[in-house]
Amino acid sequence: MSEHHILVIDDDERLRILLRRFLEESGFRVTDAGNASEARKILQGIAFDLLVVDIMMPGETGLEFLADIRKNNAVPALFLTAMSDTENRIEGLEAGADDYMSKPFEPRELVLRIKRILQRNRSNDHFDMQINFGPFLFDPDTGMLSKSGDRLHITTAEQQLLTSFGKRPNQILSRDDLGAALDGRMEGRSIDVAVARLRRKLEPDPRHPVYLQTVRNRGWMLRTDSAAPKR
Repeated sequence: MSEHHILVIDDDERLRILLRRFLEESGFRVTDAGNASEARKILQGIAFDLLVVDIMMPGETGLEFLADIRKNNAVPALFLTAMSDTENRIEGLEAGADDYMSKPFEPRELVLRIKRILQRNRSNDHFDMQINFGPFLFDPDTGMLSKSGDRLHITTAEQQLLTSFGKRPNQILSRDDLGAALDGRMEGRSIDVAVARLRRKLEPDPRHPVYLQTVRNRGWMLRTDSAAPKR
């Protein structure tokens, strides 16, 4: 049994049972909740490694739930929902999700995405350098971002973006460049949203960015001080 404990939040009891069974067969510990209120009570007493959250639930939606707990809880989260439009995916990322999958879904793909989030798999992005910019230090190998020595929470998508920028510091990356670097996991406006969310975490004034700058009609550029060898 894996040490990783997942909380599944969905009002569809049949789906919760199926998800629980499949995830447990894949080696995870699983707890489930039928709505956001029940999930909150569970979260008060148990620390989870990842949340799998439906969006359309009675009462508080998954979007509202995740956006609210993000105020003081950095637990990774994946939306699993029947809402499949691009706008829905963007809203999910804006609410703080690390990933987003549409129903119906392939269970094996769900497990792969969960493992990617949990393991922070950097096999394709490994290099022994840390990226400095202003008070920030980013380690592409671990996905850890710190500001003046204090660790900041960033989602898996944001880690992947920073890694892409860190590999080519002070160079302009277009939407297509980033889409290719991310192996198609994000594209189009989803990249725009992820960049905007990351910028809000990095910039004193996101309207006038110092580090993650927009180059009009071309893309974005991460202004760095240097790439420092790991200690």
